[in-house]
Amino acid sequence: MIDKLRRNLVAGALRLALLMPFVKPLETAAAMKRSGGNSMQIVCHIRYEIDPYKRELFERYARAWLTLIPANGGALIGYFLPSEGTDYVAHAMVGFDSLAAYEAYRERLRADPASVANFAFAQREKFILREEREWLQPLMPSRRAE
Repeated sequence: MIDKLRRNLVAGALRLALLMPFVKPLETAAAMKRSGGNSMQIVCHIRYEIDPYKRELFERYARAWLTLIPANGGALIGYFLPSEGTDYVAHAMVGFDSLAAYEAYRERLRADPASVANFAFAQREKFILREEREWLQPLMPSRRAE
């Protein structure tokens, strides 16, 4: 059991590393700076285990977050749906200036009717079987003295 868990964790980490060239965290950080944020200091990585027979429902749920997350103060890096291989794992990544900024974002989500409706949709349709959150620190290029 532990070996299987270890293999799954390693495989998940490798998949994320392969996905990173396709996301634009540096542009997201720059956008946060322009909008008054300091920079993306932390990233919330969400790993979803979904019902593969309800993938379309999860996609609908994820597409709603594509506008709701930025509207409520998160720097959306992206949602990633299963494609080849494992058909029940999806990922999302959202950047924040700090944990305090994340907590303020969560409060805004609780007050936003569209966000509340999207959460209710997920609970009603039961397409998310498990959800895990990890906090990551992005590596940004260091600035050279000019």
